[in-house]
Amino acid sequence: MTPLVVGQLLSPEYSPGLVALSFLISFAGSLVALICAGRMVGADGKPNLAVVACAAVALGGIGIWSMHFIGMLAYRLPFGISYNMPLTAVSLVAAILISGVALYMAGGRRKFSKSGWLAGSLLAGIGVCVMHYMGMFAMNMRASMEFSLPMVALSVAIAITAAAAALWLAFNLQKFTHKVAAAAVMGVAVCTMHYVGMSAASMVCTAAAPTDALAIGGSYMGLTVFGTAGAVLIFIYWVVTGSSLDSPSAATPQRARTS
Repeated sequence: MTPLVVGQLLSPEYSPGLVALSFLISFAGSLVALICAGRMVGADGKPNLAVVACAAVALGGIGIWSMHFIGMLAYRLPFGISYNMPLTAVSLVAAILISGVALYMAGGRRKFSKSGWLAGSLLAGIGVCVMHYMGMFAMNMRASMEFSLPMVALSVAIAITAAAAALWLAFNLQKFTHKVAAAAVMGVAVCTMHYVGMSAASMVCTAAAPTDALAIGGSYMGLTVFGTAGAVLIFIYWVVTGSSLDSPSAATPQRARTS
């Protein structure tokens, strides 16, 4: 292995297996979120906040954050990378909360709202970017980051566009086959934003990684996150579809309407 030199521009590589897993978990999270969105408002017109929370976890916690974290683990440099645990945890909570608010703004108030959709799209898109770059700054490694502003701007534009598409699809599709196709599109959009955002950073070798007692890492973290996220999605799907069968107000899917 060629010795690293301080100030050297590093060339990252990606683990193809983890990249594939990052898309798969984003697709699965998006699909469960679409299913939840159709049950957020019952036949009586009242929002089911528990289902809103499930949709937020599925979209923000799994479809976006888990994809992001697995994608980060797929990023390889000539030395080990660990992640600051508090920043990583804050980025997860932020992704869930922002997704929940955006979903509620778009369709949690009796019907799909164009004004709520636009506001929610902007909020969600900017929130995803904040979460993404917060996750990047959580990286503890023997390198400093230099960002390309045009690439950062492109990632922001992709994030807002992807959020707008996700929220529109969530409340304007009824057929399951359409939701599967939409989830695939959403997965591609989320992954595109992530990998464009990663490409915005140039890694420059430093003398040593900063000391961080709260850093986490490990070669099996990608599979651990994927497995945990998958189990959470199965649980959410079981809870939401089960509650829809037991609750008369949730038995009829919400019809998408615009105002």
